Amino acid sequence: QVRLVESGGGLVQPGGSLRLSCAASGSIFRIYGAGWYRQAPGKQRDLVATITSGGSTNYADSVRGRFTISRDNAENTVYLQMNSLKPEDTAVYYCKVDLPVNGVATAYWGQGTPVTVSS
Repeated sequence: QVRLVESGGGLVQPGGSLRLSCAASGSIFRIYGAGWYRQAPGKQRDLVATITSGGSTNYADSVRGRFTISRDNAENTVYLQMNSLKPEDTAVYYCKVDLPVNGVATAYWGQGTPVTVSS
């Protein structure tokens, strides 16, 4: 059974940094595309960053230059390094990973990890 476990969220002061991890376990040969999303209370879930199987990345305008998405294929883990955090970054962050399951590409979501940026 495939599982995604997120970690790394918490409370941080403005200007601080956090590193989120999303580890996939189970019958996994390779993570295909992956991404990070965030959702603030009462708001829609927005795309933060994506990374392809080849390592190409894209970022939302609001985080470009501050956040970095990366992956460790050997460990089946996706990361989101968040620097220069702002109060506007406060949200629950979710990872999404595309995995082959029974020959079908399937999207899996992490449980979400809250990030609060406040002084």
